[in-house]
Amino acid sequence: MTLAKRLGFATTPVFLIDGSAFFYRGYHAFRDIARSDGFPTSALFMVFRLLFKLVKEQTPDHLVFFLDGRGPSFRSNIYSDYKANRESMPEPLARQVEPLIEGLTLLGLPVIVPEGAEADDGIASLAARFGPSRPVVIVGADKDLKQCLTDTVVLYDPSGKAEKLVTKADFTAECGIEPASWPDLQALVGDTSDNIPGVPGVGPKTALDILRRFPSLEAVRDNLEAIKPAARAKIEPHLEDVFTYRELTRLRTDLLPETTLADIARRPPDTQALRRFLETYEFRSLARESAELDAATAAPPPAKAASGRQLSLFDDPAPAAPPAAPDAAPAVPRVAAGQLPDFSGRAVALVPVDGGFSLSLGEGELTTGASPAELAPLLAKAARLAAPSVKDLLALDAAFEAVPLATWFDLGLAAYLLNPEQRNYGFARLRDMLFADPAADAADIAPTDTARAAARLAEVLSARLAAAGLAELAARLELPLVPVLVAMERAGIGVDLASLAAFGGEVTARLAAMEAELHRLAGRPFNPRSSQQLGEILFGELGLAPKAKTPGGAASTSQEALERLAGSHPLIDRILEFRKLEKLRSTYLDPLPKLADAAGRIHTTFNNLATATGRLSSSNPNLQNIPIRGDLGRRMRQCFVAGPGKALVAADYSQIELRVLAHLSGEPALLSAFAAGADIHARTASLLFDKPEAAIGPDERRQAKTINFGLLYGMGPQKLSRDLGIKLDAAKAFVAKYFERLSGLSAFYDDIVEQARSHGYVTTLAGRRRPLPDIDSRNSQLAAQARRQAINTVVQGGAADIIKMAMLAAHADAELAGRRATMVLQIHDELLLEAPAGEAEAAGARLAGLMSGVVPLAVPLVVDWGTGRTWGEAH
Repeated sequence: MTLAKRLGFATTPVFLIDGSAFFYRGYHAFRDIARSDGFPTSALFMVFRLLFKLVKEQTPDHLVFFLDGRGPSFRSNIYSDYKANRESMPEPLARQVEPLIEGLTLLGLPVIVPEGAEADDGIASLAARFGPSRPVVIVGADKDLKQCLTDTVVLYDPSGKAEKLVTKADFTAECGIEPASWPDLQALVGDTSDNIPGVPGVGPKTALDILRRFPSLEAVRDNLEAIKPAARAKIEPHLEDVFTYRELTRLRTDLLPETTLADIARRPPDTQALRRFLETYEFRSLARESAELDAATAAPPPAKAASGRQLSLFDDPAPAAPPAAPDAAPAVPRVAAGQLPDFSGRAVALVPVDGGFSLSLGEGELTTGASPAELAPLLAKAARLAAPSVKDLLALDAAFEAVPLATWFDLGLAAYLLNPEQRNYGFARLRDMLFADPAADAADIAPTDTARAAARLAEVLSARLAAAGLAELAARLELPLVPVLVAMERAGIGVDLASLAAFGGEVTARLAAMEAELHRLAGRPFNPRSSQQLGEILFGELGLAPKAKTPGGAASTSQEALERLAGSHPLIDRILEFRKLEKLRSTYLDPLPKLADAAGRIHTTFNNLATATGRLSSSNPNLQNIPIRGDLGRRMRQCFVAGPGKALVAADYSQIELRVLAHLSGEPALLSAFAAGADIHARTASLLFDKPEAAIGPDERRQAKTINFGLLYGMGPQKLSRDLGIKLDAAKAFVAKYFERLSGLSAFYDDIVEQARSHGYVTTLAGRRRPLPDIDSRNSQLAAQARRQAINTVVQGGAADIIKMAMLAAHADAELAGRRATMVLQIHDELLLEAPAGEAEAAGARLAGLMSGVVPLAVPLVVDWGTGRTWGEAH
C-alpha cells in the first residue's frame, strides 16, 4: 500500500529526498563494494536501490533529489565553528558524485543543489511552499527535518530494518511540543555532530520540560524567573548564545522561490541509457529492474506476500530478501557416488546439507549421499572448489584433506577478509546477502538453490577479493592456516584432573571465606554475584557515587565501573578480588574437567573469523583468556600437562607489538632501544623523567610501561590517570611529554588516522584490511573510537600476522616433524608444542629460531622459550 493510501491523502504526495544524507550513509554502510577495477560504488548502489524502491512502491509524480550546496553555508557566517569538526568528503565518496548526477538524470529525477545552503534548507523551503496545497513526504532521517512536520508534511525513512514514518501527531505525542519548537530545543541541548555547544548541563529532558511551558526561546527569556533555579542558573549565562544556536538549527524556508511543481515533475527514465549506466557500474540486479520503472508510473506494483520483514538498505543482516519461492520448486536430482559428473578442471561448489552434500558446477545443482571418502578424490580434480567453510569440512572428515589446498575457495573466509566487523559468516547469512549484492546477478538463483548460490557467491567474492588486493592474503596466509588450526584442534592439550580438582577446591574455599568478609564489610548478607543486590548496597546503602550507568539507566556494577571506584571503599576492592576468583572458578576450574576426553585432553575450537584485527580466538573452552600473571596464573598453567613420555615447549614473542610499532613508525628511540637489547620501558622512563636508565626506579618503569602499552591501545588521559593513580592534568602532561620525546610515534599515529580517512580502511603488515566507517562520523565518540581502532589494528594486526606466519612455518618445518613435535596451542603471542621428552630442548630451539626469523623487521624479533612437563614449567 502506498503512503498516500495509508495516510489518507487525496492526491499523490510530493517526495523531497535528503540525497546527501543517503549518499553518505550508503558509502559508510558497505565501503568495500567496488567495481571489478576497484572504482568505489557503495554510495551509488545504495542510493539507486533506495530510489528504485521509492519509484516502484510509491509511483510519485513529483520527486526531487537534494544535495548539499558546495562550500560553506550561511551558517558558517553566523557561527564560525559550525561543523568545524567535520572532515572533508572522503575521496572514494567524492569520486561517486559525478556518476550519481548522471544516473539521476537518466532516471528522470530532478536534482537541486541549494547554493550557500544545505539540502535540508531546500527541503524545508519546498515543504513550506507546497505543503498547504498538497501532501509532502520528506524522505530522510536527519532530526532537524522534524521542524518541517505539519498536518500535510510527513517524514519517511525506508532505509533501515524497519521503516520509520513520523507525522506531526507522532512528534507531538512523543515530545509534547510543536514541531516549530524543535530548533529551540536543539539550541538548548546542542548538537555535537554539528559542533553546536548548547547550554552546558541542559539535556533533552530538562529542555523539553521548559519548552512545554514556554514554547520558544523568546518565551523562555521573558519567563526566566519562572524556571526552576537549577535550570535557570545554567541557561542565564548563555541566553544570548542560544538565539545564535537556534539560527544554526532552524531551516530556511525562503529558498528556491521560482521552483514550481512542473520543475520537480518526474520524467520517464531513459531506460536503455539507464541500463547501460547500471551495467557500467556492474549493478546487474538494478539493471534488470530498470525495465520495470516505466510501468511504475502507470500503476503500483502487485502486492507481495507479507514477509514480516522490512527491506533493509543499510543495516545487517541482509540488505534484501531473496525472491519468493515458486509454488512448486523443481526437484533437485539426487545421485550416488558412481553417478557424479566429472569435476576435472571445473569450478565446483560444495555445501553440506541434511543427508549429504549439495553440489553445483555453476548452472544446475544436485545432491548426493556420497561419503567424504568417496567425494574427496573426485573433487580434488576440480579447478576451484567453493565451500561455506573449509575448516568445518576438514574438521568433519580428514578425507577432505585429499583436496589440494590451492583448490579451495572459502566463502566465509573471503567475506571475513572483506568485512571483518560482521561477526557472522555462516552460509545462511552469506546466501541472503547474495540477493542484495550489486555484482551478484542472482535473479536466476531460487530460494531452494543451495550449491548454486554458493557458486555465485564464489564468483562475486573472488572478484571482490582481487579488487581489494586481498586475494594474496587469503591464498598465502589465511587459507593455509585452516588445516593447521584443524590439526591443533584434533591434537588438543592434556589437563591434570587431580590438579584441577585440588586448585578448584582451594578457590571455592577462598570464595566462601571472602563472601563472609564481604557480608561484614556491607553490614548485612547479600549475594555478591547479583548486580542488583550489589548496586543496592554500594549506591543505596553506602552512598557511593556511580561511575557509569547501564543502558536502562541503572547504576552500573560492571568491572570497568567498579575499577573506577577502586580505593573509595574496602568493599569495592574486595569485590574486585572476589570477581577475579569467581571468574577463574566458573570459566575454567569447574568446566574444564567436564570438557576433557577419555585421554584427559581438551580440544578447544580456534576461531579464525572472529576479530577485526586478525587475531585468533578460541571457544569451548576459551583458552585465550587463561590467566598468566601472578600466583593464580602460575597455578592455572600448572594444570595443563604433556602426554605420557612427552614434554611441552612454550615459545613467546617478547614485546612483539612494541617491536612492530618500532618497525612501522621508525621512531629512533624505540629502534635504538630494541637494537641494543635495552629494557624498553626503562628506556622510555628515562626519556620521560629525564634520568639515566640506571636511576629509574620500579614505579617509574611501571608508569612508562603503562603508557607504552596504553597509548598503543588507544588509552586516553582519563584512563591513564586512573591506572597510574594521578590527576587528570598530570596524565595529560604525561601524554604530551611522551609524544614530544617520541615524536616519531605522534607522526606515525597521525599518518594512520589520515590513511583511514583517505581510504576508509587501514592495512596491516600482511595486507589485511579493516574498514573504519565511523572515522568521519558526526558522532565524536564513534569517530574517536575509530581512530583508536585504526592504530590498534595496524599494530596488533601486524603482530597477529606475524604469529600466523610463525604457525605456518612451524607446521611445515621438516625438523620439527622429524622430532615428532606437534603444535597444540596458540595463545596470542605464544605457541605451545608437545614433543617427546628427549626431543623437547631441540624442538624448542628450532621453534624459537623459526619464530624469530619468520619476517624481517627493523628490530630483532626476540623469542623467550622453555620446556617442561606442565605449561607452567615451560612458560
